[in-house]
This record gives sequence, structure tokens and C-alpha cells, in this order.
Amino acid sequence: MKNKVILATSTQLGRGDEQLGESVLETFFTLLKQREDLPRAVFCMNSGVYLMTDDSFVSVHLKELEQKGVEILACKTCVDHYGLEEKITVGKISTMGDFISLASEHEVLTIS
Repeated sequence: MKNKVILATSTQLGRGDEQLGESVLETFFTLLKQREDLPRAVFCMNSGVYLMTDDSFVSVHLKELEQKGVEILACKTCVDHYGLEEKITVGKISTMGDFISLASEHEVLTIS
């Protein structure tokens, strides 16, 4: 995971039952934060920006990843679209240009 950027594009992992998808995504981040080889960054876009608010159980895990040196980033266009600028409690608001730079230097693992 060391040279990867995690791209989170949704508040759940997989399609089907929404509650199950949210639970599976939380499990993903619970296990990810326990690894020694952490990703370079987590970039949230589209509804994935909700993960960076306290309304999401995942935000606790993102805060722990951030404390361990993983950059947590949100797509500004997406944050603005959902009106979440004041609700982001972990990481920072970023740009698509920043994502493109990260993607040109690191492998991207998309979870949605």
C-alpha cells in the first residue's frame, strides 16, 4: 500500500444493500489503518467526501490514518456541490490538480 493513493468515490463499498456497503467500507478502513505499509494518501471525491465528516463512522479511521502520516484530501468541487465545507473534520480540501499529481506519481486504488 505504501506507494498507493486510495480514491474513495462513495460512502459505501460495492453495490447492493446500502447499509452493508457502509459496513464493508468501515471494515476496509479499520483494517487499512492497522497495516504497517500505509498508503500515501486517501483522496475523496463525489459522495466520498461525506467520509470526511463526523456524520460518517469512517471519519474516525481517517483521523487515525492522518495521525499516522497519510494525507487525507477532499475534492473541492465535490465539497462545494454537497455544501460540506463547514462539516469537513479530517484532512483538507484539495483540487483535482492535486489528485492528478498524486495519480501521476502513485498507483491509484479506487474503492466505490
